[in-house]
Amino acid sequence: MAPLLTAGLGLKPQHYAEALDCTAPGLWWEVHPENYFADGGPRLAWLEAIRARHPVALHGVSLSLAADAPPDAAHLARLAALAHRVEPALVSEHLAWSAWRGHYLPDLLPFPRTQAALHRIAGNIGRAQDALGRPLAIENPTHYLHIDGHDWAEAEFLAELVRRTGCALLLDVNNVYLSAHNLGFNARQYLDAFPLHAVAEIHLAGHRADPALGDALLIDSHDAPVVPAVWALYQRVIKHTGPVPTLIERDGNLPALGTLLDERRQAHHALAATETAPCA
Repeated sequence: MAPLLTAGLGLKPQHYAEALDCTAPGLWWEVHPENYFADGGPRLAWLEAIRARHPVALHGVSLSLAADAPPDAAHLARLAALAHRVEPALVSEHLAWSAWRGHYLPDLLPFPRTQAALHRIAGNIGRAQDALGRPLAIENPTHYLHIDGHDWAEAEFLAELVRRTGCALLLDVNNVYLSAHNLGFNARQYLDAFPLHAVAEIHLAGHRADPALGDALLIDSHDAPVVPAVWALYQRVIKHTGPVPTLIERDGNLPALGTLLDERRQAHHALAATETAPCA
């Protein structure tokens, strides 16, 4: 039987040695697969060592599923090879684009949720899932400005992608909190409309106020602890979903691993206290 995944952490090189020997129940580690696209070497050896002791998840950042072209074939082949090699518990990607007509940008960029975009993204998810031989979990984006031209509300768009492709969803609760603040909508109403039945993974992270605009614009920085308001939204979600594997994301201002394990323990205990059956 596969081990039960409760709360996980992003695996960082600074923590490799300590991570290898962690024995916390339900612990798992998530990595960006792009950092491990290699045929060998120390980084891949460390990942395989971690995988021998712990479940691992792959969280992609560059498939560019919302672009106007299929995912890069070489990139997709490397991702599939890595997934075959480490047999991850989960594979996820973003509802965004980062490549456009031969140009590559180091960001996860928004798009109008049109009928054409729905058709295009569903096709790209299908291609990725065919290559991987498994469903992808698609993450809801963070929004910083209003974009005109939407045909679909975001929760409905994601639900339709699930219906058309059989994909799962990755619900990033911090993204919801930031987007609601930045665009002026209600985070709880968004979550009430979200297709929670399809959520295979949850992300929690910290954020910062914009250096120039202050609290008027919140940035998904992943460099601070999860704030109480995001924890409260998370508790609201898992009351409906039941226990779902939950990741604490931290990519900057990394503290000691023990500090991250303390934050991870909060999510672990929240999941343990949640009834297995979703609420009616």
